[in-house]
Amino acid sequence: MHFRFCRDVVVFALLDSFLTRIKWPSTTTGMRKVVLSAGVSLDGYIARPDGAVDFLFMPRDYSMADFFATIDTAIMGRKTLEVGLRMGGGSLPRSNMPRYVFSNSQPAGERDGVIFVNESPVSFIDRLRQRGGKDIWLMGGGELARAFLNADLVDRLYLGVVPVLLGEGIPLFPSGFPQRDFMLMENKTYSEGLIALTYERSSTRRRRKS
Repeated sequence: MHFRFCRDVVVFALLDSFLTRIKWPSTTTGMRKVVLSAGVSLDGYIARPDGAVDFLFMPRDYSMADFFATIDTAIMGRKTLEVGLRMGGGSLPRSNMPRYVFSNSQPAGERDGVIFVNESPVSFIDRLRQRGGKDIWLMGGGELARAFLNADLVDRLYLGVVPVLLGEGIPLFPSGFPQRDFMLMENKTYSEGLIALTYERSSTRRRRKS
């Protein structure tokens, strides 16, 4: 049986009972990493042109429990939030995890279970890292991922690649950011062709100029 999910918002909803049982620690050792995690087609799309994600699936032998144990904060763009609200019938699942939404159209502040942000990704991530905690989940979508990559803020990629070529759709990596080098850290294969890839930002070229 497959569990359909919309970008990673629906994964968030499916694992909400797991998330709410966790008591998140206030501090951890080392700098908090920004982890871009998403389900994606072979040709790099997170959704069809109309936003449909019927091609994405999660097989029985695949779990994101280990990933969720490493994070305590989620970040998304306004469009990704709107998709999640539509999928959830107008609301997001309750969670103890802070969820920040980058938006140029909504005033900053906390309401309806999320915290709206209007500042730059650089200043925002600097503030989060000063507080301490676990890693930070960058949920997407593509436009927000581009902004974070442009600012060289993405430390890790965790991608669930499904064996489908869409030919067109909404890309995870829209054009418009400089080259960023990553190293493959882990490659796991699951049933029905799903591959989970983990990449770390290359420290030797971290400050590559655009």
